[in-house]
Amino acid sequence: QVQLVESGGGLMQAGGSLRLSCVASGLTFSRHAMGWSRQAPGKEREFVAAVDYSDRTYYADSVKGRFTTSRDNAKNTVTLQMNNLKPDDKAVYYCTAAETKTGQELRDYQTWGQGTQITVSS
Repeated sequence: QVQLVESGGGLMQAGGSLRLSCVASGLTFSRHAMGWSRQAPGKEREFVAAVDYSDRTYYADSVKGRFTTSRDNAKNTVTLQMNNLKPDDKAVYYCTAAETKTGQELRDYQTWGQGTQITVSS
């Protein structure tokens, strides 16, 4: 059974930074693309970022240049560094795992963590 456990959420002022981490278990981590998605109040879930098996990264236009995702296969960990946070970044952030080695759309990711809240004050 695949488990994804996020950590690092919290409250930050606009312009600040936060770092999310996700530890995965129950899968051969290096063979799966890993991603991040989010859901803001009253909105649908949206793709944020992903890193595939070859360390290629993908980003939503809304976070490009501000967020960076990376993976450490030795530690089964994926991280999301969020800089220059904006009030619109407020959402529950989910770590996600794809069944395949690559994926750059929300539908590519079938396994989700429990989520962690990010709040950005203006």
